[in-house]
Amino acid sequence: MCGNNMSAPLPAIVPAARKATAAVIFLHGLGDTGHGWSEALAGIKSPHVKYICPHAPVMPVSLNMNMAMPSWFDIIGLSPDSQEDEVGIKQAAENVKALIDQEVKNGIPSNRIILGGFSQGGALSLYTALTTQQKLAGVVALSCWLPLRASFPQGPISGVNKEIAVLQCHGDCDPLVPLMFGSLTVEKLKSMINPANVTFRTYSGMMHSSCIEEMMDVKQFIDKHLPPVD
Repeated sequence: MCGNNMSAPLPAIVPAARKATAAVIFLHGLGDTGHGWSEALAGIKSPHVKYICPHAPVMPVSLNMNMAMPSWFDIIGLSPDSQEDEVGIKQAAENVKALIDQEVKNGIPSNRIILGGFSQGGALSLYTALTTQQKLAGVVALSCWLPLRASFPQGPISGVNKEIAVLQCHGDCDPLVPLMFGSLTVEKLKSMINPANVTFRTYSGMMHSSCIEEMMDVKQFIDKHLPPVD
């Protein structure tokens, strides 16, 4: 790969054990890389599913005194009324849509792709799914929030994903992204897409992290919405 040196390294990939007929694209949280999540997903993998865990580009983050770290977009503050990096969020969503397009070129239809993420990555996966014209199989949104929520119209969205299945998970002891953010997000989602397709799970004692119970719920969701086709 030559060309632009600013681009992030190639994603961490857990290949399908046989021919891939479905994919999960999972976006890590602030300051992380795709490697940890690729290991976590390898522990719950299904043989026909390819798991793609891209790495965010390194950029200065306002919240962390402009220290440079892997980040999908700038985070200015963590309160509900904090200013948001609208340009960065929209650009990051375009980059995720390009990843989806790449898998479609590889022969996996977009409606056989689940988009997911943790924290900032979960926020980006929700925003992308609600704004893309690519029909997706579902979204896994862990310990996160909906960015630019005021930019969405009141009431149901009209896009191709208005019936999309969403699994939203949150720890009830999360000190970074409080459970309230998750609760507000799930209420907003239920007003935008078919509420019957939105599942909200909370985990007792879990902080800003994941747990085995949550990963089992993620596996069940992936297996349900990306069943084998052959």
